[in-house]
Amino acid sequence: MTLDLTGITSKAAIHQLFKEQLGFEEWYGPSWDAFWDSIVAIVEMPPVLTLTNWQEFAEYCPRDMHILRQVIQDYAVEMHPKQIVLG
Repeated sequence: MTLDLTGITSKAAIHQLFKEQLGFEEWYGPSWDAFWDSIVAIVEMPPVLTLTNWQEFAEYCPRDMHILRQVIQDYAVEMHPKQIVLG
């Protein structure tokens, strides 16, 4: 599965995209903790989730991009062989 992050320039926007495209629960809010809980225990994630055109998000939200990169690394360890990749 591929998610295009073109035009995503805020933490709220990326979390809304994740909620809509990955089928997160209605209660899901813009939190990296909620994102982690959702991807490891609540929704069935695809074998590979590719995030494309993420550079704009990284430019506008460097702190959140740093957190997302850490989540990607932790997810690779916790959920192997499933993975999230930056494409």
